[in-house]
Amino acid sequence: MENLIVYLIRHGKTEANEKHLYCGKSDISLNDNGISELRELKSRINYPNCKMIFSSGAKRANETINILYPAVEYKEISEFWEYDFGDFEMKSYDMLKDNKDYINWITDRNGQVSCPKGESKIQYRERIKKSFKKFIEKSFDDEIETVCLVCHGGTIGTILEIFYDNNKSFYEHQPACGRGYKITIEKISKKDFKIIKIDNI
Repeated sequence: MENLIVYLIRHGKTEANEKHLYCGKSDISLNDNGISELRELKSRINYPNCKMIFSSGAKRANETINILYPAVEYKEISEFWEYDFGDFEMKSYDMLKDNKDYINWITDRNGQVSCPKGESKIQYRERIKKSFKKFIEKSFDDEIETVCLVCHGGTIGTILEIFYDNNKSFYEHQPACGRGYKITIEKISKKDFKIIKIDNI
């Protein structure tokens, strides 16, 4: 069986992370604390050397790559962007707690309710599922042994919830900013694979 090593790294901290704001499609940069934390993490963590590095294309992901892997070329895959929170973007729970649309969205257990002008949880899961399957299949086809994807907490959490352990919610799988996972993937067939091991970065 063929194996593939995939490193999933969450971007560095932003103002939205510090203020607990919903931030998906909003294309904001790392803040000063995020930059400092990444540099500190880099000084004590051996971030992996990968044959290929990919980004969601968000500024915060690209800036993270530029700090962790300076002068290294990378490719963008926009399908790995964070959840589209629509009208809830850059707002906090306290700002939204009396909003009927927000209440309907957070209490929706089936994932069918969309954020106004944004995605539903089902739409988001399907986008990430389809994109990750395509990503892994292409990596195997191209005979890549190690690959790194710098993206978002929700994206990483959703990948692990779908493909690894659905007993945990995607919130529980989300790594801290600048951290992530090393996952070992076994190819079962042309269109099928499974995660056989996961380690923290």
